[in-house]
Amino acid sequence: MTARLQAFDGSGIDGGLYTDVVDAAHRTPHWLDHTVLLWSDYGLAVFALLMLAAWWWPGRHRGPAAAARTLAVPVVVVAAYAANSVLKAVVAEDRPCQSIPHSVTLEACPGPGDWSFPSNHTVIAFAAAAALLVVHRRLGAVALFAAVAMGASRVWIGVHYPHDVLAGALVGVAVAVPLTLAARHAAPLVERARRIPRLTPLLGTG
Repeated sequence: MTARLQAFDGSGIDGGLYTDVVDAAHRTPHWLDHTVLLWSDYGLAVFALLMLAAWWWPGRHRGPAAAARTLAVPVVVVAAYAANSVLKAVVAEDRPCQSIPHSVTLEACPGPGDWSFPSNHTVIAFAAAAALLVVHRRLGAVALFAAVAMGASRVWIGVHYPHDVLAGALVGVAVAVPLTLAARHAAPLVERARRIPRLTPLLGTG
């Protein structure tokens, strides 16, 4: 109960836009809502596949600096998620479906203490997209499109305000880009690891 009393109510920022989006979701065909819900819940797996593709396709056959950046992408995503978790705890914003009376959402409203700002799904998606853009432009472009769809889906199903998603995108990019670029400094480690016979099939030869 104490957490509820201390929680930040973000409905004054863009609660009206959130309500418009949620209401629109209930006027669209069921198949579309179901598709958006599936994407929102399971779409992050696509980013994992894109990270794997970035490594297995061009990453293993590039120089040690480029390979180090590609290998760092999953680590960068985890770092962005960790930074966002701290920010979530500091802001402690209630979910819109808790703050706005009579909100009818496509997904069950998360309980008290499951904070809304910024959106974790969006942070992960945009961190992956930004990091992939650094290491492989084409895969990064696909990931960026998927990240925008992920962020939009979080509002559509009713679990986030638009500002949660916008902030999540900014946090993801702000953490991912400098960390991915800095990962080139791990090139000597990759070069040494490539000389280990049992790691060569995984790390490639550059």
